[in-house]
Amino acid sequence: MSRVLVIGSHAKVSREVSSALKAAGLPLEHAAGHVDTLQRLRKRSFGVVITSPDSALDEDLALLEEMRAIRPGVKCIVLASHGTPDDVIAALRARVFACFTPPFDAYNIANLARRAASDNQWRDDIHVLSARPGWVSVRVNCRVVNAERLMSFAKELNAQLPEDIQLDLMLALREILMNAMEHGAAFNPEQVVELTCIRTVRSMVFYLRDPGSGFRRESLSHAAIANPNDDPTNHILQREQEGMRPGGYGLLVAAGTVDELIYSEIGNEVVLIKYLDSPPHFKTT
Repeated sequence: MSRVLVIGSHAKVSREVSSALKAAGLPLEHAAGHVDTLQRLRKRSFGVVITSPDSALDEDLALLEEMRAIRPGVKCIVLASHGTPDDVIAALRARVFACFTPPFDAYNIANLARRAASDNQWRDDIHVLSARPGWVSVRVNCRVVNAERLMSFAKELNAQLPEDIQLDLMLALREILMNAMEHGAAFNPEQVVELTCIRTVRSMVFYLRDPGSGFRRESLSHAAIANPNDDPTNHILQREQEGMRPGGYGLLVAAGTVDELIYSEIGNEVVLIKYLDSPPHFKTT
């Protein structure tokens, strides 16, 4: 585990994250501010720096540039008081490890900080293909930590949506993303998935492509979405017989939280659509 540097200690979320990291046995220090941070980095190596939640995202990106001039491999988890979609895109391009604005979830932040402290493969794992506030496309290596990192950016890019819509979108996206990495790539870090987020006037659209050979709906007897109406737990027995881990609810959850869930003929591409006003009278799954 590499050393973690937390900027500031007076904010509640900073204290909660620090407590969680100490409980996990990570070596931890606090810096008073940006100047103190740079001085500490000159004296010793820190694998992870967590910024102050009182700063703005663009200020943290400027600090990150200075930190990398001293420690090129440092990973940065940005906690910021606010940030625009353009700021979040800039953070993606700057290879920020993860990005959070209020309301903060100390558990998620500490969890990603622990992963960052033990991760040596992160630098090129998320590659920006195209980015503007209405259209963001990335290519990401298939590792669980990268799915968690990507979710932090997706949440911030959609922070201006109504809370209920945002929660539904993030739940569906997480399920589909994890399915793609697990079933389409077997969590092989040499494989990648491509994800595009599109904001239209009336909707949010996610398009995801995985490297797998796809699937046929009739082959999903191990998934809850294929259960007969009169037997909602049929897939559990199927999974036990095949020696699979408990689960199989991903597609059912995703289909229930977005307005349209559309797979390609092969099954390795999927589109998720969430309408921001009244949807059309048809629904495609």
